[in-house]
Amino acid sequence: MKSRRCAPLVTAAVVAVVNLFGAAHLSAQGAQPLRLATQELPPYQMIEGDRMTGIAVRRIRCALDRLDISYELYMTTWSEAQLGTQTGRFDGFFVGSSNAARAEFSVSSIPVVSESLAWYLPLNSEIDPNDAKDALRARYGAKFATSKWRYLHRNGYNVVMRPRDADSLLNMLLVGDVDVALEYELIFAHFLGERGLSESQFQKVPFRRQHMGAHFSKRFVEANPLFLKRFNESLQQCLVALQ
Repeated sequence: MKSRRCAPLVTAAVVAVVNLFGAAHLSAQGAQPLRLATQELPPYQMIEGDRMTGIAVRRIRCALDRLDISYELYMTTWSEAQLGTQTGRFDGFFVGSSNAARAEFSVSSIPVVSESLAWYLPLNSEIDPNDAKDALRARYGAKFATSKWRYLHRNGYNVVMRPRDADSLLNMLLVGDVDVALEYELIFAHFLGERGLSESQFQKVPFRRQHMGAHFSKRFVEANPLFLKRFNESLQQCLVALQ
């Protein structure tokens, strides 16, 4: 089956297109294209010109092209990507870490991206974010409603803000609204570069390495029992080829 690639769609357009899915939107082979949603998260997923690109997007496209299937990629909000997968508007979303909430309605692929998480602090800070006694006396931040943000809450950290993205989180650290920011190193480096800043202007304390995969709805996996194994094999080949 020949691959079909959709143009990147922003949130408002996603809603309009999703509402059109039905018999008229089926491929010539009689099967509906695989529909995967994501969020704008440079440098993993982003819009450049009129095209969706980024590290994760290139790897996902490579894996699906190798399978020679029809697919469509949608750029929307992170919450919409996950809710749409739960309700059947999308067949999956990418990239995200595995957790209990996502496991209720989806199955993860092998990692599309493996990235190190780090704590970022002002250079003169005396806070040790890996020391439990500093959890309450400092103000912590991570992107709102992400697994990182939930981790801070579950483990008793004093979470004071709800940044919508990594750029907002960086700004909160710069102006002093938070004392410690938790983010992926590559993502934070991207936004530091956009502001003409470098990591040497902050303390960076390693936290842990996180694996992020593509999550396919259980409904889709059950209807296509061979797909996930084939996708994982194809993705593994792409990870080697794109190094």
